Amino acid sequence: MIFEFKKLLFITTINLSFLFILLIGIQNSSNKAKVNFLIDETIELPVSFIIGTSFITGSLLGSLIPLNPFKGR
Repeated sequence: MIFEFKKLLFITTINLSFLFILLIGIQNSSNKAKVNFLIDETIELPVSFIIGTSFITGSLLGSLIPLNPFKGR
């Protein structure tokens, strides 16, 4: 139980650090684009922010997926 909490805390800390560094790094970004969703599109966002947030989201979700799902059975 304590191992899972430490793992979750570590993952959250690392990804929040990545997000903080990303927000500092895109301050002078001039290349902007819109993201098209199925219903609507977003405002113009820096391309580095779009790429960085998708990396951080993938890192967070990928580290929460267990490698061996049948381990607990």
